[in-house]
Amino acid sequence: MSEDTISGTRRALALLKVLGAGNPQGMRLTDIAGVSGMNQPSAHRALKVLMAEGFVEQVEASRKYRLALDFFVLAARAAHAGGLRSTARPALLRLSSTLSDSVFLLVRNGFDAVCLDRVEGPFPIRTFTGDIGGKVPLGIGQGSLAILSFLPEEERETVIRFNIPRLLDRGSFDEVGLRMQIQNVRKTGFASLNTGLIPGMAGVGVPILDPEGRAVAALSIGTLSERLEGGRLPLVVELLRKEADGIARQLNPFDPTLRYPTRSLGTEAT
Repeated sequence: MSEDTISGTRRALALLKVLGAGNPQGMRLTDIAGVSGMNQPSAHRALKVLMAEGFVEQVEASRKYRLALDFFVLAARAAHAGGLRSTARPALLRLSSTLSDSVFLLVRNGFDAVCLDRVEGPFPIRTFTGDIGGKVPLGIGQGSLAILSFLPEEERETVIRFNIPRLLDRGSFDEVGLRMQIQNVRKTGFASLNTGLIPGMAGVGVPILDPEGRAVAALSIGTLSERLEGGRLPLVVELLRKEADGIARQLNPFDPTLRYPTRSLGTEAT
């Protein structure tokens, strides 16, 4: 192997480390070069090689770069990780058995929340997301609102601006109402809604947070409104939080589900 090849490999590896430690939303070329100690042309050449191999991607509609899907898939395989869905499955089964309610695992997918898994309870209910793979704009439903409320402020504001017309189309909150709900969720740590959008239905959602306090998913239940009245709500919240914390401790930062949730929907959980 020539010295040029070795040097190029080292530059590429150095950039992977820089991007891995940087903002997950992406970094500008000038910042990448500055952190890595390379000049911009050298950094740009190394990034082009990594992009060609599928390890780096350029964020749509911007000039920022970030780690791409192939990198996370490779890292997940190397770590022998089962992924968020299999990690959370025992928690969903425990919650459904304990509470006798339907339990959902939701993840963010752009401006939406996607139902990654669910366990049916004995009570017939209707939900916003429907079955596994169903999605809803962030801000509608308890789990979706829990995710939105615990996104970084800049991301949260972007989602709010984009989703307000979509929420209004569904007869949900206006912007003031949504911001009040977000403020309340951030204060209490959970979302509990009974808006009347689905008559007779109610639910609770709690975020699953990464080490930086950013929501990557949510656990929620859907049930009959009367089953969340009185002293039952605090118990439900406590159980959801306990399981969410347990899942959070097992999160694999290289799990592609956290950035590409629909890729894990091809195989039904058992």
